[in-house]
Amino acid sequence: NELHHPSQCVSTDTAAPPEVCQYNGTLYAACTMKPSTSLPEGLPNVYGQVLLKQDYPHGKLNVLLQFNGFPTEADPELRAVHIHQYGDLSQGCDSTGSHYNPHGVNHPKHPGDFGNFEPQQGKILTVIESEATLFTELSVIGRAVVVHEKMDDLGRGGDGGSLLHGNAGRRLGCCIIGISSPEPWNMHYKLYTIGQRHRGW
Repeated sequence: NELHHPSQCVSTDTAAPPEVCQYNGTLYAACTMKPSTSLPEGLPNVYGQVLLKQDYPHGKLNVLLQFNGFPTEADPELRAVHIHQYGDLSQGCDSTGSHYNPHGVNHPKHPGDFGNFEPQQGKILTVIESEATLFTELSVIGRAVVVHEKMDDLGRGGDGGSLLHGNAGRRLGCCIIGISSPEPWNMHYKLYTIGQRHRGW
């Protein structure tokens, strides 16, 4: 009987998507990174995954970043990653708007300011905690994650751009955050932890 299928779960909590109930109080989301369609020639083509996991209602948002396509240079440039306001890729990553900034504060205090990351052998693989959330009216589901050309100056650049976007340069790649099953997180997080053990971290 489909009405009593074990994967179905009915929650009376209207503040949480039904998947929270189905996945034992945890919500998962995913974002498949692709190069911007408006990317100028000569800039790296970045692919990968952004995977998100958060326990309802007050758990910290865990974010797994897995990107490849950066130059495999000896002294790699740091790359900034941010959540942007709009899940609109109609003009490549340029139509994702500014940083997601629901509280109207200066950069780098936006909830989706993930920070700077150093590629290793052309790849970024890391897990971070974020101030963003998948829940309430401030949910980042449906918004975009953007990988930038340069490092973020973390608001210390001394100009207006520094307090808006950290002067992180052009947008290399982007994707739209959507609710997912637990499988992508579980698979990639397991591979991440195995890799950390092999490195002795």
